[in-house]
Amino acid sequence: MSGKITFTMIKPDAVADGHIGAILGKISEAGFKIKALKLTQLTVADAKKFYEVHSERPFYGELVDFMSSGPIVAAVLEKDNAVEDFRTTIGATNPAEAAEGTIRKLFARSIGENAVHGSDSDENALIEAQFHFSGREIF
Repeated sequence: MSGKITFTMIKPDAVADGHIGAILGKISEAGFKIKALKLTQLTVADAKKFYEVHSERPFYGELVDFMSSGPIVAAVLEKDNAVEDFRTTIGATNPAEAAEGTIRKLFARSIGENAVHGSDSDENALIEAQFHFSGREIF
């Protein structure tokens, strides 16, 4: 599946703001097929583990607190060149710098509350998908 899947989370800010449907619509319009989808909430321990790659960064504690602050929507998406195409679809991490029409430009509150997560590599897409979903939950 390498190169054909990516992982995303609709973050607590976008869920709280009622943007789940609109974001899933943008994902579908961009040609992604949803392979797995669930509404869930990360515990503090889950968020720490998921973002442990950032544990030495100054924003780690804030990120963990934010990502465990409310429900998220986790999803595995499929498309050729999935990781790169999805990162284009969501836009720059800072919504002020994101291209017009991208998910972050449309729905993010700020650089810290930027509506969606997207995998940054094929390897991480698989790791992140397996973190959130069992094999029988991905179709």
